[in-house]
Amino acid sequence: MALTRRVFLTRLAATGGAAMAYDAMTGLGLLAAPASSRFDLQGHGHGVRVVVLGAGLAGLAIAYELNKLGYVCTVLEGRGRPGGRAHTIRRGTTSEEEGSSQTCAFDEGLYFNPGAMRIPHHHQTTLGYCRELGVPVEAFINYCDSTYLVQTKSARLAGERLRYREARTDLDGYIAELLAKALSQEELDLPLTLNDRDNLIEYLRRSGAITTDKSEYRGSTRRGYERPPSAGDDEGKRSDPLALSDLLGSRDGFYLQQDYDYQNSMLQVQGGTDRLPQAFAARLKDKVVYHAKVTAIRQRERGVSVRYEDRDGKIKTVDADYCACTIPLLVLAALDADFSGEFKAAIASATYSPAGKIGLQFKRRFWEEDDTIYGGHSSTDQDIAQIVYPSHGFHAKKGVLLGYYIMGQGGRPMGDKTPAERLEAALEQGSRIHPQYREEFETAFSVAWHRVPWNLGSWASFSGDARRDAYPRLLKPDGRVYLSGDHMSNWNAWMQGALDSGRLVATQIHTRAEQENQPRSTGA
Repeated sequence: MALTRRVFLTRLAATGGAAMAYDAMTGLGLLAAPASSRFDLQGHGHGVRVVVLGAGLAGLAIAYELNKLGYVCTVLEGRGRPGGRAHTIRRGTTSEEEGSSQTCAFDEGLYFNPGAMRIPHHHQTTLGYCRELGVPVEAFINYCDSTYLVQTKSARLAGERLRYREARTDLDGYIAELLAKALSQEELDLPLTLNDRDNLIEYLRRSGAITTDKSEYRGSTRRGYERPPSAGDDEGKRSDPLALSDLLGSRDGFYLQQDYDYQNSMLQVQGGTDRLPQAFAARLKDKVVYHAKVTAIRQRERGVSVRYEDRDGKIKTVDADYCACTIPLLVLAALDADFSGEFKAAIASATYSPAGKIGLQFKRRFWEEDDTIYGGHSSTDQDIAQIVYPSHGFHAKKGVLLGYYIMGQGGRPMGDKTPAERLEAALEQGSRIHPQYREEFETAFSVAWHRVPWNLGSWASFSGDARRDAYPRLLKPDGRVYLSGDHMSNWNAWMQGALDSGRLVATQIHTRAEQENQPRSTGA
């Protein structure tokens, strides 16, 4: 087969991952970065009433945008705070889980985000609101070359603490070696031309640190040193590479490739993710009603009524012209609502991931002092999956890291444990990566989202059939009720998804309100 651009990019994606292929296509001019445009609804709400269910980011964005136009918005939130999963755990935070009595005992100023914690650079809706609302952001270090890859189930590398840079450099080197040798085959010369071939081989030699004589990978200083260089004539001692078979045999649990959503450097809300929903809520002021547990939704031809229970147990009702519902679908499925049968079935088709995190406070930042780790995450095939290091507070005396961040259904067994059992698992398994754990540990706080009654999970998932058949129905209103949230977007589980969905529903309600409230012509 001739080595065309298409074939080359296909092979590159197969060996180097989607991120490498994406970068190559951008470099070849085949892709352009997406452009962003300002969101600016025009017109006037003329006092039209909108009740918003849930003060997560989607609900806050809907109320915020419609409020600008003169709509009368009421936001009902069951909790005593805004944000939903855009939450931050600080000293004094109490657990929202059923059957848990945790109270956070972190030192003042220390925190972690149990839900949303990072923002890709291309999530311009999220970053745009941070800019508009005066919420400062800072760098989030997603990958750090000093972090560890620890396999306990691999016969070849069990128990070894491999630095991320070691495994990545070796794997890139071997891939470069294989590609360089493939490009050198005589039958591939003509389509690329000799000059193109030679330039590509030279690029692979540099990027993969392969030899110029036989195009072989024999290790590189990029992976680090067994003994680092020093002053005078001390050149140090270079470390030896892993064998390719060992790397490939231990691929499970290795997270060496980047994705479009996860870059080396991302962004985060400075001081904690909850600063963003708090900024929305500050603009909306008393339009957000807290401790308002929605109990029923009833529709009329020209309106909708929502019953809720306040913090004193009293039943109250909000009447509105339209309703924007951001309640998670598992919770909504159990709510007393007069939706159509088709709409109810579509709501019931969603499942939710039981993801969870634990924040561990330590007496000192040993990951920085002892292991030269600044941000990023260590990965393992143990139950804890990964340890995430803070990208703020560098060189402070103490710090809080994520002792585990377990995504998908793997989070349920850990989340079903008691907080004390979760802590013990985090300390036991984390000690295989950082032996300093036990000696330096002080206090912890964990969150299992599937045990929080306001959420019953972290993010929604749809089967292939449900995505095809049910999801499109949920995107359409049921009478005067519109659904919104990250689950109603293609940025599921991201703040961007919630905010984009909020803008979409705000636009839909505004468009419909203008149409329904236009003066009717009386004719001749």
